[in-house]
Amino acid sequence: MDGDTFYTIGELARRTGLPVRTIRFYSDAGLVPPSTRSGGGYRLYDVTAVARLDLVRTLRELDVDLPTVRRVLDHEVDLADVAAAHVRAIDVQIDALRLRRAVLRAVARRRSGPREMELMHRLAKLSDEERRRLITDFVDATFEGLESAPGFADRMRAAVPELPDDPTPEQVEAWVELAELVQDPGFRASVRRMAEYQHSEMARGDDTGEALRSHNGELMDLVQRRAGAAREAGLAPASPEAAAVVDEVVAGFAAAAGRDDDPAFRAELLERCEIGDDPRTERYWRLLGVINGWPEFPELSPAYSWFVEALRVRVG
Repeated sequence: MDGDTFYTIGELARRTGLPVRTIRFYSDAGLVPPSTRSGGGYRLYDVTAVARLDLVRTLRELDVDLPTVRRVLDHEVDLADVAAAHVRAIDVQIDALRLRRAVLRAVARRRSGPREMELMHRLAKLSDEERRRLITDFVDATFEGLESAPGFADRMRAAVPELPDDPTPEQVEAWVELAELVQDPGFRASVRRMAEYQHSEMARGDDTGEALRSHNGELMDLVQRRAGAAREAGLAPASPEAAAVVDEVVAGFAAAAGRDDDPAFRAELLERCEIGDDPRTERYWRLLGVINGWPEFPELSPAYSWFVEALRVRVG
């Protein structure tokens, strides 16, 4: 294709593989105008027109719209800027396809019905800001009008779900479950009770809770080691053998709080533990961990519930 060689639409179609009607459309639209016409009035195209057609074809295959193609050809916009804009658009499409793939995989794993699939897809499509708002609304409702331990509510607000651009089915499932959990009236009421207890404790100047929270890690480790081992061994909370476990765990709590292990402390500890004994609270943090890719932590709820039941038997 050089010199003064000219090509008809049919010849261009054979050389490029484009349909004649497509080339005629581009020509009629002024994107690839004919270079000249034959004696019989047929459109002819030179090498410059052929190069222009190649560019139009490439841009259209990249889903560049016709008005933008025209502006590129007329040098009204820079081709590099157009390419950069389409890279951004393609990135959005890729993210959407990855999310759709993860939702479909989750649906297949869970053997979900149409309603659950629609819910999963709707929740998964929420933006980062919308996901953050769902959690902050839950935290705001929990602590509304209540004083909490310094920074506690802020830490909860900061622990937001960060669903990655290419989530796994497990992360999609965890996000859907978390979204349902924070909107569950029963769970919201349970967490509110915990916040109210903490508020009343601070209002009366009782620093027991703060002392226990400062030793939370070691106390939970004690519960896991002693109560968890007793539970796994099949020891019933009401059995005589469970008394020694209760004594050891309560002694650890009393020492951390700077209190005596007496009936008053045990009754107070039981009330505190019963209010906090909701496995959904641990589930909340576990789901956040799955979504955000945090290291998995040991499951404490079964051991904690065993201890609460065993303590309840002793307090009466």
